Amino acid sequence: MKLRTKYIFFVVTLHLVTLVLSYFIFSANKIFFIISEVFVIISIVVSIQLYRQLIRPLKLLMQGVDAIRDRDFNVKFLFTGKHEMDELIRVYNHMIDELRKERTRQEQQHFFLEKLIHTSPTGIIILDYNGHIQQINPKAKQLLAVDAGVHDLPLSNALSQYIYLLKSGETITVKPDGVNTYKLQKSHFIDRGFPRHFIMIEELTAEILAAEKHVYGKVIRMMAHEVNNTIGPVNSIIQSTLQAVPLSIPLKDALQVALDRNQNLNLFMRNFADLVKLPQVNKKQVDLHKLVKDVCILMKMKSEEHEVELIIAIPEKPFYISADEQQLEQALINIVKNAIEAVEEKGRVTFTLNGRQLIITDTGKGITTPQQELLFTPFFSTKKDGQGIGLMLVREILVNHGFEFSLKTVAERQTEFVINFG
Repeated sequence: MKLRTKYIFFVVTLHLVTLVLSYFIFSANKIFFIISEVFVIISIVVSIQLYRQLIRPLKLLMQGVDAIRDRDFNVKFLFTGKHEMDELIRVYNHMIDELRKERTRQEQQHFFLEKLIHTSPTGIIILDYNGHIQQINPKAKQLLAVDAGVHDLPLSNALSQYIYLLKSGETITVKPDGVNTYKLQKSHFIDRGFPRHFIMIEELTAEILAAEKHVYGKVIRMMAHEVNNTIGPVNSIIQSTLQAVPLSIPLKDALQVALDRNQNLNLFMRNFADLVKLPQVNKKQVDLHKLVKDVCILMKMKSEEHEVELIIAIPEKPFYISADEQQLEQALINIVKNAIEAVEEKGRVTFTLNGRQLIITDTGKGITTPQQELLFTPFFSTKKDGQGIGLMLVREILVNHGFEFSLKTVAERQTEFVINFG
């Protein structure tokens, strides 16, 4: 029963009882009876006034409660001129003003955070209480190759596998495809008293490549300077000695070997110097099918030496891409050379197209997990006498073109070098 109903019931009952008692007590004395009736009437009037003064604030309070329940913070009340009522209205209006300001501030903060998450260059994934994806920003979608509305990360994505293994508060740096480097961080925040996790994916590839290039470029220039300063005079002395002084055959052969070795060392340093001084990319329309065919012709003798078959499984029609033909040809030569050398016995190197992706597959022994993490690292090579120049050159050329690429073993005897021309 509502308070208003209780009040009315109490007042009506009280006055009815009073009227009945007045009738029985003062019925013999009409003057006292009339006086008692007047008091009852006055009491009724006072009760009505009290009702209005007590119930109106309650009505206002209920209207305010309804407005707050509906999250309508624009409802305010006018002052009535009555002290108690005005004090209540003043407190309520102040509370509504503060609530409205707080809601506006929270909405602005929420909008700012949404905008910040959406435009962030860092991939951000916000999980719900059950660990499913509730929100994922565009950068994370791009890195993980997922669409909007996805609830769980695809296990087929190498980066997703590392994310699933992340523990709260943990930060790791991974190189899932041997090319791109990512920093993964998992943390949590409290939402309604319960923890919710979020994951941040920061792509470090560009920064690391730039830092590596700066460092090894400086080292190579210093080495080239010192080697050239040494080799020139030494070669001059050896050549003069060979021409001017009668020497025994063994000594003459030894000096010739030293001279040849110096020439090889000079060529070795020139290769490194060329890596640092790659010319600006000059893009134009290039027929990829023709380019692959030309590369296979160039590498035919080497493939026959290793008994490796080069297979072009690309449609016999022009497929144009925007690239620097000479640089891309050099990159493909290095890729094919590595693929041929990776095949230890009779095998195949196959060229296929998947959309705008060129896939070069070899049947070699594959790449181990430790090797995968070191691929494209300066001076790293899986070959015994390798210099680590080939993949570095490939990386520089493809990065300068803006092409995405990866090198990994996808199955036994199936290693793929994928170039995405966008």
